[in-house]
Amino acid sequence: MIAVGQHISHYEVTSRIGAGGMGEVFRARDLKLKRDVAIKVLPDSLASDPDRLVRFQREAEALAALNHPNIAAIHGIEESAGSSCLVLELVEGETLAQVLARGPLPIQDAVAVAKQIAEGLEAAHEKGIIHRDLKPSNVMLLPDGKVKVLDFGLAKIFGEPNTAVNISNSPTIVSQVESGEVVGTPGYMSPEQARSKSVDSKTDIWAFGCLLFELISGKRAFDAESSFEITAKVLEGTPNWPALPANIPGRIRQLLTRCLQRDPHRRIQHIGDVRLELEEVMAGSNSETLEPVVSKRSAVYALIGLGLTTLISSILAISLAWDRPRSCRKCRARYRPDGLASTRTRLRPPDAR
Repeated sequence: MIAVGQHISHYEVTSRIGAGGMGEVFRARDLKLKRDVAIKVLPDSLASDPDRLVRFQREAEALAALNHPNIAAIHGIEESAGSSCLVLELVEGETLAQVLARGPLPIQDAVAVAKQIAEGLEAAHEKGIIHRDLKPSNVMLLPDGKVKVLDFGLAKIFGEPNTAVNISNSPTIVSQVESGEVVGTPGYMSPEQARSKSVDSKTDIWAFGCLLFELISGKRAFDAESSFEITAKVLEGTPNWPALPANIPGRIRQLLTRCLQRDPHRRIQHIGDVRLELEEVMAGSNSETLEPVVSKRSAVYALIGLGLTTLISSILAISLAWDRPRSCRKCRARYRPDGLASTRTRLRPPDAR
């Protein structure tokens, strides 16, 4: 058991940060480099579990293969009382789960955060690594707006066979299906992941769509009272589209639709395409901005209405002017409303009498 004040190699444990299904995390001081780090260790109850040890080693190897500003880095691996410890970059800020507890993000902020997540996933996918557990609690938002993707404990290498393991005590929930056990979190697992089928990078794209949906709406794309019901909605239902705000940009709505295609062959195929789409939305390419589609349509209708109003007003003004009796100074003739002169006799000058 790790305790505050304990030394692990040249790291001094200073406080406990929290715990998750894949281990406990502590804050520690690197006495050599004079910096704060995070140390992740398996709980004593799981330290001898071969499945957990495999996943712990997998996370270390996955993080060691990655070097990207949107992924929390690994500094090394140490041993403490016979247990392995991951020494990780200390990321200070709030998880997206904490941020979303206060409500959805503004559209601009949601798109900016999502783009950084996509960049981190793109770097992982280029190294052949699938995250498999992307969710709000595994993404950290720093005070300066930078995003860090955390916890590659369920990471999978492309082409690697699925492994059924017992992680039933994990908040990363496991559900039983015919072909074995499923690893992931209901509400963010792709349909193929929930069915324990072979997965690839497109399973992260599904989870990304769920996360983007939640950033914008403040609600889960798939939600219910139990994990079983949530999984059933993922497998057979549709996303909670009415939860999206009415002013969502059309391109973002289309992007969500493409990310949340149940058939992985109809889903967006590469996270890099998602990143490019978000960048174009942010840049306002193709005359598309973050202005809501409804506002654009309303503006068109308003212009048409204004034109019709102006036309009708002009016709009425001409009609009133035409109907009003008026006199001609030159001929002193009175005109009737039908436009014919009531008299066409000109006044003769005095000398003409």
